[in-house]
Amino acid sequence: MPRTDRSILITGARAPVALHLARLLHGAGRRVILADTPARPIAAASKACARYHRLPPPRFEPLAYAEAVEALIRAEGVELVIPTCEEVFHLALAWRRRTMPAKVFAPDIGLLAEVHNKHSFVHLAEQLGLAVPQTTLLNSRDDLESVRGHSRDLVFKPVWSRFASHVLLRPTPDFLDAIAPSPAMPWVAQRFIEGEEISAYAVAREGRLKALALYRSLYRAGRGAGIFFERVEDDAARALVERIVAGTAWTGQISFDLMRETDGRVLPLECNPRAVSGLHFFRDPARFVDAVLGGGPEVRPDVTRPQTVRLAMWIYGLPAALRSRALARFREAMREGEELLDWPGDSAPVRAQWPALAEIAREAWRERISLQAASTRDIEWNGPGSG
Repeated sequence: MPRTDRSILITGARAPVALHLARLLHGAGRRVILADTPARPIAAASKACARYHRLPPPRFEPLAYAEAVEALIRAEGVELVIPTCEEVFHLALAWRRRTMPAKVFAPDIGLLAEVHNKHSFVHLAEQLGLAVPQTTLLNSRDDLESVRGHSRDLVFKPVWSRFASHVLLRPTPDFLDAIAPSPAMPWVAQRFIEGEEISAYAVAREGRLKALALYRSLYRAGRGAGIFFERVEDDAARALVERIVAGTAWTGQISFDLMRETDGRVLPLECNPRAVSGLHFFRDPARFVDAVLGGGPEVRPDVTRPQTVRLAMWIYGLPAALRSRALARFREAMREGEELLDWPGDSAPVRAQWPALAEIAREAWRERISLQAASTRDIEWNGPGSG
């Protein structure tokens, strides 16, 4: 029998941001259900999780996934679904194709696809009056040949990709022989920009900014996802985010990779219409939830110390420090960084990292792919027709 009390469903329970969001909502008095594909994601171990539901992999079983989500919503009395990872695309498709008994905290699939596409996002930002880096769409070998002569001034990346996977940074012309862009698998060639990288995490409702954290990643898992985050303040970056969320009437979470040039101008590089690690700079449940889901004013970050996942720092940060002979800097970061999985009275998720990592490692070994690729293999969305 369906429940009568209303719950919030957070999907993508494998991600630290899903855990963090669950803790914020639970701390504000909401009943939180979590769901994902893995058997033992870290967020399922949290006291904030009233119940965890395992779902079919949306990338490979989209119909079964949509049916399972609908059944879960009805059984648990869910009023709102909040995606955190790339499953947002699969959920948006499910909402377009069927009448769901709850709201999803995300735009329609058309807008999600537009900003996720690394070419159309830059075009959208330009239409909104923002300065953008020159970005050329590559649909064929002929398109690739047209930019080969100045490849050392460019960054090449697939239109649909994540974690900086397959990125070619200012390659020599011969390196371009390894890629074969096509209409089904297009690439972009984007002008390389000197400057400081800034990441932005934002939440908006109907085009109004409700939360924003700007930060930089001092350590990464390879060239991709950050694992050590430091807050920054930048008025130009904030204005850019405000322009995009207002111009798209955005509702939901949205994140950006930005570049601040030496003259202070901030340019948009790409967009991820989902949660990213900037969420960890918010720790006040009442203020965050009132701003994001209620009628409260915009909430500002209340965490000042750098945030990190210590396990990831040992796996990725230490080898990088050894290669670059920057061990002293690594030790300092480990002293200064605050473990983002820590939460008063909720220690189980820290221990839950190990079985969660083992599950990802088994998938990586079975598919002969990296840990990072294995962590999202079942939820990836690579454009129209992929799910």
